[in-house]
Amino acid sequence: MKIGIVCYPTFGGSGVVATELGKALAKEGHMIHFITYSQPSRLDFLNENLFYHEVDFRSYPLFEYAPYELALASKMVSVVKNEQLDLLHVHYAIPHASAAYMAKQILKTEGIYIPVVTTLHGTDITLVGKDPSYEPVVTFSINQSDGVTSVSEDLKRETYEFFKITRDIEVIPNFIDLEKFKKQKKDHFKKAICPNGEALIVHTSNFRKVKRIKDVVDIFYNIQKEIPAKLLMIGDGPERAKAEKQAHDLGISHDIRFLGKQEAVEEVLSVADLFLMPSEKESFGLAALEAMACEVPVISSNTGGLPELNVQGVTGFMSNVGDIEDMTRNSLFILDKYNLPRFKESALKRAKEFDISNILPLYESYYERILAKSREEMLSHK
Repeated sequence: MKIGIVCYPTFGGSGVVATELGKALAKEGHMIHFITYSQPSRLDFLNENLFYHEVDFRSYPLFEYAPYELALASKMVSVVKNEQLDLLHVHYAIPHASAAYMAKQILKTEGIYIPVVTTLHGTDITLVGKDPSYEPVVTFSINQSDGVTSVSEDLKRETYEFFKITRDIEVIPNFIDLEKFKKQKKDHFKKAICPNGEALIVHTSNFRKVKRIKDVVDIFYNIQKEIPAKLLMIGDGPERAKAEKQAHDLGISHDIRFLGKQEAVEEVLSVADLFLMPSEKESFGLAALEAMACEVPVISSNTGGLPELNVQGVTGFMSNVGDIEDMTRNSLFILDKYNLPRFKESALKRAKEFDISNILPLYESYYERILAKSREEMLSHK
């Protein structure tokens, strides 16, 4: 199968999932063509079935903002024709689904029919897509896609709730490559951070308000009043400076390290004891799954798709958004030396259910169904 994958080439969840999916498909023998404005951060070229096509969009004095959507649609048309693609899979509705619709209509005029699968990842529906400036286009683009998937049942529900969607949405959850996240022995790394055997707690995110970074610091402040502990904050974003000041004001800045963006996050997670995700909203919680794959139990809020991943009292605990006290109590319970081994074992066991080897066939089967349906429709119009 020849598949075009369109995504944001960033550290964000949708770009990571799209890139890892493409790499896994390539290993299975499919020809995968990435179409985006720069090389995805996790894309390597160690497989002969992987290709990258850069979208070139230029600024002109006439335009205040470069028209990326038009350049993307044109590039899709070019790649579909030149590489004879079977299917386009676009990740994140805005603007990829609408650009794919435009490309599809252009190709139709030349007698080329290309089915489009759109995967909804979260903020394209829960935040940006709801904006009146985008909602009509998002609704239209989803309805015009040949196939639509979402990363959780909660996101599917929310999509139907806030948009006038007239088509089925297939839930295919996010995944991880367990081989990549297999726990690595990095005792020297942990000793450098926790020289006296302190508990090591980790948080990773893009440090936006929705991640409730202040809660992470507050929970840690409460934990380290009871037991010796250290906190690693991985990522960057608008809330980082506030969190650094908060840590300083609380007198715990010496116990917290802000590491910025990290490519090999699994190396840090592999030595962690607990992962904090007190987010206001998570459509799936990919960072929590990555932690669980490294045998790290999770303290999270009970919002969005997190209850579909984090099993209460088994892989960790969930609390109401903003309930710092409950999250603190649950953290201390997990970190007890008699409880921690059980939670670590359960976290890994749960993560195995989301290994790429289990999820990839779901995508392949879905592609086949969409292609078969597209062929039927094409024949009926002839």
